[in-house]
Amino acid sequence: MKISFCIALLATTATLLNAAPTEKTQTFPLVSNPKFKPNAKYSVAKARAKYFKHLTSVSSSGEGTVPMTDDGSDLEYYGEVSIGTPPQKLKLDFDTGSSDLWFASTLCSGCSGSQTKYDPTKSSTYKKEGKPWSISYGDGSNAKGVTGLDTVNLGGIDIKGQRIELAESESDQFQKGATDGLLGLGFSSISTVSGTKTPVDNLIEQGLISNPVFGVFLGKASKSGGGEYIFGGINKSKVSGDFTKVPVDNSQGWYQIEVDGGSAGKGGSIDKFSGIVDTGTTLLLLTDAVAKQVGDALQATDNGDGTYSIPCDSATDLTLTIAGADFTIPAADLIYDKSGSSCIAGFGSSGMDFAILGDVFLKNVYTVFAPQVPEVQFAKLA
Repeated sequence: MKISFCIALLATTATLLNAAPTEKTQTFPLVSNPKFKPNAKYSVAKARAKYFKHLTSVSSSGEGTVPMTDDGSDLEYYGEVSIGTPPQKLKLDFDTGSSDLWFASTLCSGCSGSQTKYDPTKSSTYKKEGKPWSISYGDGSNAKGVTGLDTVNLGGIDIKGQRIELAESESDQFQKGATDGLLGLGFSSISTVSGTKTPVDNLIEQGLISNPVFGVFLGKASKSGGGEYIFGGINKSKVSGDFTKVPVDNSQGWYQIEVDGGSAGKGGSIDKFSGIVDTGTTLLLLTDAVAKQVGDALQATDNGDGTYSIPCDSATDLTLTIAGADFTIPAADLIYDKSGSSCIAGFGSSGMDFAILGDVFLKNVYTVFAPQVPEVQFAKLA
């Protein structure tokens, strides 16, 4: 569920601390791009389409750190990944809510725009495979192509023989976007190509990381953006206190958890709900009933399209209780976009019977994804 952006990068680095020299991990720092204009309505529509298609159809067919870009006002986060030999660097949107690794390629003869295109003829490790794939989204954006195999380098770790999806056609939204494609970090069962092992699967199965987890820190544009993904470990310098372990239901291919409830505003309570932990969704999208509870508590107005308008001077927080621990989204992050005297909330309605815990929530916690358990772990930020 990716959105088109303008490209402007501010370089930054994030240093991995507290890791023994012999550990196999890889870290991806994030950088900031402040130029994109947020569109909450668009973000809601993309998120709804992303999950609805999986509910209504079935698909046919060491330590490493990756630098990420915080695009727009925390709109999405993407990192630079190297594909092939010699390496071709692509900007990919890192998304725990999907499981495909696809990107623009030179096989797309009619494509133009700002994207970097992977050229399989320039990689000595590329192997043609030719399985068809196709992805479409609720706003009409789409891409399709064929599969191949190549070496994928995530921040210094080479994954050999990784299945990749080369775009032969793309809609204008992708061609004009800030990213060259998408790196899905969900479970393999929701890959559009049956039998695919995701990059995370291969990192673990090929013994490329010493700890079968990845840690995620998402920065805030208000604090110079940035952030990082660490494959094989965590960055303890970003963490305050203990981690809370939360069981995951991965039966649908997602990191789905139970939220005990919470509170909003001055005395407003929130019922329990289930939600998907998704780095690829911008907003916090709640079930209709819970979104109404939050909206009422924060004096926000339902706009009828999944978004809420919120008073621009709102100064109350939203707290979610998960596995007995409280995690707070501060009032400042509950205002997603301001235009004149009108403000759009950072939360909305998913339109489904589950919530989507997107970046509005995730940029306020440190998250560890443990696919083999499966579980996620949350900790407050340092």
